Amino acid sequence: MAETKVTPWEVSGKVDYDKLTKQFGTKIINDDLRRRLARLASEQNILLERGVYFSHRDLDLILADHESKKGFFLYTGRGPSGPMHIGHLLPMVFTKWLQDRFGVNLYVQITDDEKFLLNRERELADVDKIANDNILDIAALGFDPNKTFIFKDTQYMRNMYPIALRVARQINLSQVRATFGFESSTNVGMAFFPAIEIIPTMFEKKRCLIPAAIDQDPFWRLQRDIAEGLGFHKAAQIHGKFLPPLTGAEGKMSASQPETAIYLSDDPKTVRNKIMKYAFSGGQESIELHRKLGGNINVDVSYAWLRDFFEQDPKKLKKIGQDYTSGKMLTGELKGILVDKVNSFLEQHRANREKAKEHVDSFMHGGALAQRMWKTVHN
Repeated sequence: MAETKVTPWEVSGKVDYDKLTKQFGTKIINDDLRRRLARLASEQNILLERGVYFSHRDLDLILADHESKKGFFLYTGRGPSGPMHIGHLLPMVFTKWLQDRFGVNLYVQITDDEKFLLNRERELADVDKIANDNILDIAALGFDPNKTFIFKDTQYMRNMYPIALRVARQINLSQVRATFGFESSTNVGMAFFPAIEIIPTMFEKKRCLIPAAIDQDPFWRLQRDIAEGLGFHKAAQIHGKFLPPLTGAEGKMSASQPETAIYLSDDPKTVRNKIMKYAFSGGQESIELHRKLGGNINVDVSYAWLRDFFEQDPKKLKKIGQDYTSGKMLTGELKGILVDKVNSFLEQHRANREKAKEHVDSFMHGGALAQRMWKTVHN
């Protein structure tokens, strides 16, 4: 079994989420907190109800600030390493739900600088092209253009640099080495980058809530060490699990292994071929044996994808689980359900993406929040 490794740049081995919460010092979202969030949002969310978003820091304080009318704001991001897949989109989908339900400002940081520094074979122009494509996928989700600011680090750095210096002065080299495992061969740009990722948590004087996968947590541990000394709140987080790779392998979906993921650009035929060929099955070796013994939904990736996101109706999900475990439903039928769900989702996303081309600039320059941010330089 591969050694488990969970960092902002690499996830490998079997991920034990209970162990991670203890290792990172986060808290499990208990039933009381989940119900409180749903009550204040006036709606339940399946990513919360089914435990995909499972861990937090100071979510209770975020809700208290909302109740007391102090308010809060959202911050999340995307590292443009390549085309986006469904696993990349889930945090954005959840973030949109939070913005919709609470009507708050959202800052989306596109870390094109980080991806350039990480890959010596890639030119900055190449990263910029990927970043623009990713931004279109994010804009397609329908965020409020007047309360959302999407920005590329390289483009907005002039405005961020004064506060970046203040942040960087509070973090020493031994801290970033201990937190991220940087070595003497790590380029100095990456040693400075954590200061840049922390900056959007300080775009407002309100408390910041960061919805993201749990591998991004190390940045916020650093932020929480220095925020109050700079006159800002410690960042709150709500952590998500990884959508499992199609292949059932350990770790998470990988851009270097296309068979592990469904990309937002995959056409219906490609989606069907990938799921039918690669989606790890909990079924038996033969139809006869499957009819007799049934399938194992605890290891079946198609069922996991339906449970975690694609089947929103709990009654339908329960029926699928019962039929599969009893042997009434075969693996091919289960995969077929997922194929239809994924293709329906991607068809709608592609349509939204075409519409987003007409107004993507409003998220970066033209919306009310974007215009205000471009005029603001932190001192």
